Amino acid sequence: MPNSSSVSEFLLLAFADTRKLQLLHFALFLGIYLAALLGNGLILSAVACDHCLHTPMYFFLLNLALLDVGSISTTLPKAMANALWDTRAISYQGCAAQVFFFLFFISAEYYNLTIMAYDRYVAICKPLHYGSLLGSRACAQMAAAAWGSGFLNAALHTANTFSLPLCQGNAVDQFFCEIPQILKLSCSNVYLREVGAVLFSVSLVLGCFFFIVFSYMQIFRAVLRMPSEQARHKAFSTCLPHLAVVSLFLSTGIFSYLKPPSISSPSLDLVVALLYSVVPPVVNPLIYSMRNQELKDAVRKLFPYMLLKHP
Repeated sequence: MPNSSSVSEFLLLAFADTRKLQLLHFALFLGIYLAALLGNGLILSAVACDHCLHTPMYFFLLNLALLDVGSISTTLPKAMANALWDTRAISYQGCAAQVFFFLFFISAEYYNLTIMAYDRYVAICKPLHYGSLLGSRACAQMAAAAWGSGFLNAALHTANTFSLPLCQGNAVDQFFCEIPQILKLSCSNVYLREVGAVLFSVSLVLGCFFFIVFSYMQIFRAVLRMPSEQARHKAFSTCLPHLAVVSLFLSTGIFSYLKPPSISSPSLDLVVALLYSVVPPVVNPLIYSMRNQELKDAVRKLFPYMLLKHP
């Protein structure tokens, strides 16, 4: 039986067998990818160019947009290329890189969302200490911790997964290289090898989750004590986009990895993978810009500036 050293490439799941459907999927994914790049690119440009948005909240939003661009760029371009060129192949090194970078961006995004919950907690519950607790140096350190933790988590799982011997073929039942699908190809007892990495990740995930829940319990308690209805509305409006993004992120991820095996099927796995890997990077910019007047104004200012730069 072949082992991992004899596997030079993997075969990803094809979306369609006919050429017309393959081209249709390519066009659809291209539209989704461009929408994600446009939405997140506008947020990046608006926050970078408008000095009014040089605050901790928008600094972490900038990081979120960068991570969204990175995560969707890890999966969709290869899926589009395979659909366009009518192939399913991805090299062994390309598959390992895809696993690493997707885990890196997704993990760092979750940690960044946790920091954003802390930002909202300090802004609403400790407004007088906002400048001291969330100074530029503290924000940079927290962002670096999120990116660094994502890197360590991705490196741990990628190294652990691709050190396993593979003897169940090289066909991956997903449109990108995903750890659960790679583990299905292993011929060794993966549970003992994975237990350390899984415990590390689960402890981080649960720790961040409880921190977010605790932060919002304190936020809601503080908001409900505010005497002015206008102040309560303003406080809630700054939290709603973050809550919506966290809910979307967690619900799609939890359903993907914790759904009962009895309802699992290749088609459902494919749809769920699209939900948690593609939908958040596209929808997050819409969620944050929908109720944020400052961000809307900053984006509007970009267009005259771009026209002046490129007549």
